Amino acid sequence: MTESDGRLAGPSVDHGAARAGAILTIDLDAIVANWRFLNAKVAPASRCAAVVKADAYGLGAARVTPALYDAGCRRFVVATLDEALVLRPLLPEAEIFVLSGPFSGCEEEFPAAGVTPVLNSTEQIARWRAAANRLGRPLPSVLHVDTGMSRLGLCADEARLLAGDAETLAAIRPILLISHLACADEPAHPLNRKQLEAFRSARALFPGLPGSLAASSGIFLGSDWQADWCRPGAALYGVQPTATGDNPMRPVVRLDARIIQVRDVDAGESVGYGATHLARTPGRLAVVAAGYADGLFRTLGNRGCGYLGEHRVPLVGRVSMDLVIFDVTGLPNELATPGATISLIGLHNSVDDLGRAAGTIGYEILTSLGRRYHRHYLNGSPR
Repeated sequence: MTESDGRLAGPSVDHGAARAGAILTIDLDAIVANWRFLNAKVAPASRCAAVVKADAYGLGAARVTPALYDAGCRRFVVATLDEALVLRPLLPEAEIFVLSGPFSGCEEEFPAAGVTPVLNSTEQIARWRAAANRLGRPLPSVLHVDTGMSRLGLCADEARLLAGDAETLAAIRPILLISHLACADEPAHPLNRKQLEAFRSARALFPGLPGSLAASSGIFLGSDWQADWCRPGAALYGVQPTATGDNPMRPVVRLDARIIQVRDVDAGESVGYGATHLARTPGRLAVVAAGYADGLFRTLGNRGCGYLGEHRVPLVGRVSMDLVIFDVTGLPNELATPGATISLIGLHNSVDDLGRAAGTIGYEILTSLGRRYHRHYLNGSPR
C-alpha cells in the first residue's frame, strides 16, 4: 500500500486527541479521489453512485456524503430507511436508494422524504403499489432481481410475471433494475458470467430500464458487468477490490493507539487473559489503549501486529475489552514509551492486512471501528 503525499503518515494531534486512547484519521479527500477514479474507470457508458450504508462503512456518513456530493456524486445507497432519513437533510437534491426496501406500515415515509426503495420481493411490490394507489400517483422504485446469490430479489419467474403486469409497473414506476454479484472478487469464478447472463435476460424483460450489477469488485470485471450504473462501497474507503495485485485505491484510514504502560517481563511469565502467551526470554511489553470494544477482534490475539515507527511489533496474548499488548523487546526505550502511539492501520498495515490477521475482511474491520476513537478528518467539506 502506498500513502500518497504522506497524508496518513502519522496521527494528527488536537485537544480531543490528547485525551484519547486512540486516534482514527479519516482522509475525506482520499474517499473523493477513489470515487473519481472509479467513476472515470466506468465512463462514459456507466456512472458511479456511492454506497454509504452502515454510517459510510463506519467512517461517518455525515462527513463522507457531503464530500462526495461536492465532488459530483448524485446517487447514494443505504441499507435502511433510518439511514436515508439521516442523510436527506445533508443531501437535499441527491437521490437516495434504500436496499432493504419498505417494511410494512412505513411505505409512505419514503415519498414523504423523497427516498426511493429497492423492491426485493412480490410482497414489497404489492405494498408499494397499494401505497401508490392510496396517494393517487405513481411512486418511483428500484427493482431487484436475483441472478444467483439466493439472497434478496425477484426470481426469474417473478420477474417475468411482473414484466407482463402493466398496471403494477405503472404504479411502482421502476427507474433502475439491479442485481448483486456473489463472487466478483474472484474474477475467474464461473458464477460471474452466469450472473451476467441472467441479468441480461432480466433486463430484456424491461426494455429501456437502466441497469446496475457491479459493486466495488464487479467494476474490475470489465465493461460487460458495469451496465449503466455501478455501486462502489468498500473500494471508496480504501479496501482492495481485487483478489490479487496492488490495491488501486488510495488509503483512507489510519488508526494509532496510545501506549499506556511499558513493562518488563521475565522468561516464563504469562501475558493477558488465559495465559495464552508465555515470554520465552526476558523482554518488554507495551500495553495499548484499544481493545475489542473498539473493534479489534479477539481473533487478533497472538496473530496481529502493529508498527512502532518502522518497527513491526507482534500482538501478544488475548485482546481484552480495552487493552492490547505488543512485544517491544529490543526497541529503544525512547521509542517505546508511555504516550507514544502504535499504528494498527497505516502505512505498513492496511485495513485488509488487519482483516486477514483477524481471519475476516477489511469490510468488517471498517464497520466495526469503535466510537471511542478520537476521529480526525482530513479536508473534505466543512459542512
